[in-house]
Amino acid sequence: MSKVLIFGHQNPDTDAIGAALAFAHLQKELGVDAEAVALGTPNEETEYALNQFGLIAPRVVEKVAGETQDVMLVDHNEFQQSVSDIEEVNILAVVDHHRIANFQTANPLYYRAEPVGCTSTIVLKLYKENNVTVPKEIAGMMLSAIVSDTLLFKSPTSTEEDMKAAKELAAIADVDLESYGLEMLKAGTNLSTKTEAELLDLDAKSFPMGDKTIRVAQVNTVDLAEVFARQEALEAAMIVENTKNKYDLFVLLVTNILNSDSEILIAGEPKEKVEVAFNTKLENNRVFLPGVVSRKKQVVPQLTEAFEK
Repeated sequence: MSKVLIFGHQNPDTDAIGAALAFAHLQKELGVDAEAVALGTPNEETEYALNQFGLIAPRVVEKVAGETQDVMLVDHNEFQQSVSDIEEVNILAVVDHHRIANFQTANPLYYRAEPVGCTSTIVLKLYKENNVTVPKEIAGMMLSAIVSDTLLFKSPTSTEEDMKAAKELAAIADVDLESYGLEMLKAGTNLSTKTEAELLDLDAKSFPMGDKTIRVAQVNTVDLAEVFARQEALEAAMIVENTKNKYDLFVLLVTNILNSDSEILIAGEPKEKVEVAFNTKLENNRVFLPGVVSRKKQVVPQLTEAFEK
C-alpha cells in the first residue's frame, strides 16, 4: 500500500484541518503510513489553534493521484468539495458528519458518519475504540474543531456528545474551554485585512440543488455592519465568481458569533428560491435571519428543498 493521504474539504476550516491531523495520527498509531494534507491554506482561526498547540499546518495539495493510490476523507464526502482528482484514487475511509451526496466508490470502504456537530467528535470515539491515547496537542486541535463547528455550542448542530467530547479534550489539552473557545472564535473574525475575493473563499462550499449549482459561503464576525459596508464590492466579487465557476447563485452567510444571528447577501438567479427557502422577502439582495448560525442545518437543507420543488 502506498502512503495514505488524509484530508478534509476545499477551503478548509478548523475541523477539516484538525480532524485530518487527528485521524492521520490515529492511523499511524494503528500501523498505517498516513499523512494529513490540506486542500487549502488554514484560515486565521485555524492558524490561531495550530499556534496555540505548537502544530504545523499540513502541506497543501491540489492533486493527489500523482503521489498515492489511497486516500481517506474527513469532514466531507461530496466529490465537488474534495480534491480535484478524487475519482482517480481509491477511497479507503470516510469520517464525516454531513449529508451523503454525490459520492460513490468502486471498492468497499470504511464509512463512519454520525449526526453530531463536528467530525472531531467522531474521531475522539475512534481513538477510544482503538485504545489509543490522544496527545495533548492533537486534543487541542480536536477541541478547537468542535468549538469552531458548534460556535461554542450555540449552533443547532451541537449535541451533548460534542459538549462531552469538548470537555474531555479541554482537560487533556489543559485549557479552559470557555475562555479559550471565545478567544479562538474571535481570532477568526478579523476580516478588515482581506479582499472581497478572500472573504468569499474563506469557508465556501458548492452544492447541486435541482438543476442549479449553488455556492454557499460563510464568514463569522462580531459586527454585521462592518461586513455589509462592503456590500457593493462583495456583490461584484460574487458575480465574478458565478461567471468564472458557472455558479447559478452565490449565497454569502454573515454570522454574528456574539448574538447568534446571521444576514445573507445573494448574487445570481433564481433569487425567488431564496425567498421561498426562508419564507421572507429580499431587500437590496439581503435578508436578516435571526437565530441562524449553521449553514449545514439552517441554510443548505432549506435551499435544497426550495430548489427541488
